Amino acid sequence: MAEPALVEDEEYRAPNRRGMRTGFTTGACATAAAKAATQSLLTGTAVSEVTIHLPAGVDATFAIHRCELAEDACQCSVIKDAGDDPDVTHGAEICAEVRWRPEPGLDLRGGEGVGVVTLRGIGIEVGGPAINPVPRRMIREAVADAAGDALTQRGLEVVISVPRGAELAKKTLNARLGILGGISILGTTGIVHPWSTAAWRASVEEAIDVAAANGQQHVVLTTGGRSEKYAMAVLDLPEVAFVEMGIFTGRALRRCVERGVEATSLAGMIGKFSKLAQGHFQTHVAGNQVDPPFLANVAATCGASDELQEQIRGANTARHVQELVQAAGLDTFFDRIADVVAERSFDEAGGKLSVDAFLFDFNGRLLGRGHRATAERRDE
Repeated sequence: MAEPALVEDEEYRAPNRRGMRTGFTTGACATAAAKAATQSLLTGTAVSEVTIHLPAGVDATFAIHRCELAEDACQCSVIKDAGDDPDVTHGAEICAEVRWRPEPGLDLRGGEGVGVVTLRGIGIEVGGPAINPVPRRMIREAVADAAGDALTQRGLEVVISVPRGAELAKKTLNARLGILGGISILGTTGIVHPWSTAAWRASVEEAIDVAAANGQQHVVLTTGGRSEKYAMAVLDLPEVAFVEMGIFTGRALRRCVERGVEATSLAGMIGKFSKLAQGHFQTHVAGNQVDPPFLANVAATCGASDELQEQIRGANTARHVQELVQAAGLDTFFDRIADVVAERSFDEAGGKLSVDAFLFDFNGRLLGRGHRATAERRDE
């Protein structure tokens, strides 16, 4: 009979994606709106739908929600459909205004509701609109294709806007990344896959990139929002240094090494830390389970009685293990778990990153701490 899984309240639970609808990225929607506006401006006739080619290698047709045509400009919009993904921009109106200008060529800008980049590290110039590189290329290519030879005689200005973008941005981590005043225009394939862990992983990597590019040599990797809050109360570091890594501990550690970060602190609670101590560096429940006998063996090395070890083997949640250990007064257990997490993480980073591990209870009290340092840090 299989042992029960031990679950933490910050645990990620991926849904069954079979039969779920895909959707389109903000970048794809902005491209469709820009192409429609360009076609309408050149022909003098409002466009009701438009087809664009996505980086994923397929064509997609978008209904145009609004098309307002004037003599020298046209604004079109698309309502974003994220499919069955819980995207905060689902249902948002993504607009593109295309306007003639005297100089040949194409000028792409951000308007209302599109964030402005204020920190380095996301591959976009500081002060520029938060339109990521792939959407920029998509928009430029679609507009150039629709305009044809007209761009050799005079130019076009394209302004992407999102009417409720500033409000929607408050539900994202944009401010943490230094993107202020609106959302980002995103997408690498043009398609949104419901509950995509790839998109989540990319956001974790981007947060580390921003921290490193802005001089943070100590990055705090937390398993969720609660552990981040608790870590902020313990560690006096700028907000940009804190990254919610979620289930991607291994990738986050390696990214820190790639970006030249010198030290990291891991912050979490008993469920995730139990998995990390076992060497599971992608920690969602679908990929692995905590092994209760493993925790019982750790307790044994800390002097646990036979009775306590047996109780831990029969525990049905990580929190239950925590309660059993605390009731027995075996507080060294938590330091041992944290120390093993630090050791495993140090090894996962190839010994190139000093690691502290902070294990919190569910109310924010620090239960245990572990540490491993690189040779350079040990010599300091």
